[in-house]
Amino acid sequence: MSDHAAILFANDAFYTAFATGDFDRMAEVWADDRDITCIHPGWRPLVGRADVMESWATILSSGETSDIRFVDPRVHASGETAYVIGFERMPGTVLTATNIFVREGTIWRMVHHQAGPCQDRAAADRATAETGAGEPTLQ
Repeated sequence: MSDHAAILFANDAFYTAFATGDFDRMAEVWADDRDITCIHPGWRPLVGRADVMESWATILSSGETSDIRFVDPRVHASGETAYVIGFERMPGTVLTATNIFVREGTIWRMVHHQAGPCQDRAAADRATAETGAGEPTLQ
């Protein structure tokens, strides 16, 4: 599998865990041996595995995550670090998101996630139409 495909796979694993509310899968996505950070919309920056995982436990236990879709993934990689940018679509809202990954052996693991409001909903709509309901495409 190419790095590009592996990075998209890691990004997809994150959103699968998110959409299914699977905390154990979410915890597996994140790096164990690195400092990790997360900024949820409207939240303060979270630093460290304990705070980040506690936030995901809260979010995933809400039962309101099943309708999330990530559209228009764009992978940028340099050596052992990569990031994916795109849109998070949920009922009634569109967010712009950045997910940063590091390579741990042959696996890409998340070290940072940030999402915030997107004012350009038309761009997200175009991306959704182009990719067929939010399915990632290999570039």
